[in-house]
Amino acid sequence: MYDEHYTRLNQYRSLWILVFFDLPTETRKERKIASGFRKKLLDDGFSMFQFSIYMRFCASRENAEVHTKRIKNSLPEHGKIGVMQITDKQFGMMELFYGKKPVEPEKPSQQLELF
Repeated sequence: MYDEHYTRLNQYRSLWILVFFDLPTETRKERKIASGFRKKLLDDGFSMFQFSIYMRFCASRENAEVHTKRIKNSLPEHGKIGVMQITDKQFGMMELFYGKKPVEPEKPSQQLELF
């Protein structure tokens, strides 16, 4: 009972950060800037969900704020970027499909966090 209760609470405390972006890529310089922004997301532990949508699991709201601040500090000068935080419970209710075939949502990997 305790483990079930803790897991249920944890699903509301842990968060997923989703980053949506549409960056200009007309010139070589713009492509380099867009590529650099994607690289910073990957270096910060994000993974690609779809083209221009990246996601990262965070064990707590405080941890999510740290990563959101990093995103804000690395925003390119041009383009449209959105950052959304949702609970693990909400993320788990997402329905995913490849064509018409349902697919299970990604489970968060176990991470060791040192402060």
